[in-house]
Amino acid sequence: MTINSILNQIKSQFYVMQDMEDEKEIVEQITSGVSFKGANLWVLIFAIFIASLGLNVNSTAVIIGAMLISPLMGPIIGMGLATGINDFSLLRRAAKNFGIATVISILTATVYFLITPLGEAQSELLARTSPTIYDVLIATFGGAAGILALCTKGKGNVIPGVAIATALMPPLCTAGYGLATGHLLYFLGAFYLFFINTVFISLSTYVGVRMMHFHKKEFLDTRQAKKSQRAVMAIAIVTILPSILMTIGIVRRSIYDNNLNRFVKTELAQMGTQVISSRWDSDKKVVDIVAVGREISDSTIRVAQKNLVHYNLADYHLNIIQGEKSDSVMILSNKLSQINNRKDEDRKKILEMSAKMSELTNRLEQYTRLEQITPEVQKELKSLYPQISAISLSKVVQSRRDTSATHSFVAAIITLDNKARLSAADRSRLHDWLKARVKADSLVVY
Repeated sequence: MTINSILNQIKSQFYVMQDMEDEKEIVEQITSGVSFKGANLWVLIFAIFIASLGLNVNSTAVIIGAMLISPLMGPIIGMGLATGINDFSLLRRAAKNFGIATVISILTATVYFLITPLGEAQSELLARTSPTIYDVLIATFGGAAGILALCTKGKGNVIPGVAIATALMPPLCTAGYGLATGHLLYFLGAFYLFFINTVFISLSTYVGVRMMHFHKKEFLDTRQAKKSQRAVMAIAIVTILPSILMTIGIVRRSIYDNNLNRFVKTELAQMGTQVISSRWDSDKKVVDIVAVGREISDSTIRVAQKNLVHYNLADYHLNIIQGEKSDSVMILSNKLSQINNRKDEDRKKILEMSAKMSELTNRLEQYTRLEQITPEVQKELKSLYPQISAISLSKVVQSRRDTSATHSFVAAIITLDNKARLSAADRSRLHDWLKARVKADSLVVY
């Protein structure tokens, strides 16, 4: 087997054009998903409420559910397709609908976070406020998988997976939280993450469309086509630059944290001493260490200060807090812990009260339901048993002397016309019909 035949065999394994759907059908399918009105708009609003609830109660499962039902991917992929085939009419329509959907989403999330009693930022919410280059990569590869799945047969569950991976809904909800609580940085960070996802899903769609050789609409002026391509690249570059800077900062912090942990374990570890806190301050150029137990000697501290150079912390000053000072820090730390515990207890009490209110509401509904359906049951009975002139339905709780247990049932009091009678068979049928009609576990007819 020659090298060329091996390469051709490998190429055939990765060749996607053989699985392609009809180009016209693909364009029509993506174009139909661009519009945002009627049911699509309501689904978006409901998805935003679900995602906001998930972020509010820190539930990953609820957030994933919201991402699955969100229709936001439609106009984003539509913008990428329109750019790839030079369809500026579709691009304008997709951009307009995308703008409307974005504004409605942020307003919906803002309204939710203004009225919710749970106003504390949870970890799922805070995770959407600091985008990095990794979010760019996720959006790029997610968009590539999405357009490839849309253009080929046997799509499977790729599109729902792309919706989860690229996470369009949570950043919008976090932006709404930032507006509702006045945290401008939360709003900017979350909206930037949403913008990253939007741009790079569209960019991947654009690249995918061009690589699959979709037919482009021809321009009378070729300069306009080049201008639009330059605009796409400029937007992508401007979007990616801040995320690169943020990623550099995160990587830098991670390196410093690892170096500091190695420094503490290697230079300050000794029997009877526990380091409870270690942090570095890049502005003050200080490494703060809080230790309890047996005190670290001055000679050990001097050696450790000299050895900071081996951990890329040469220009930092070592500040070790121990003895009485560390006791004060411990007291302060305990007080902060108590405050956090109180917040958790208050949150639990709110949830318990909500559960009790729900239980009381259900009980109340059980009693009022009989009152509401009695007129309907009376009309139906009149047609089945003309001799019945009136019926009364009520919930009864019975307690017996020989047992402490109670028994609840529905009591149906039937009034017959003068001299009218019901046979034993009619009574049995009436009992079974009423029991099914009022949905009672137990029913007694008087």
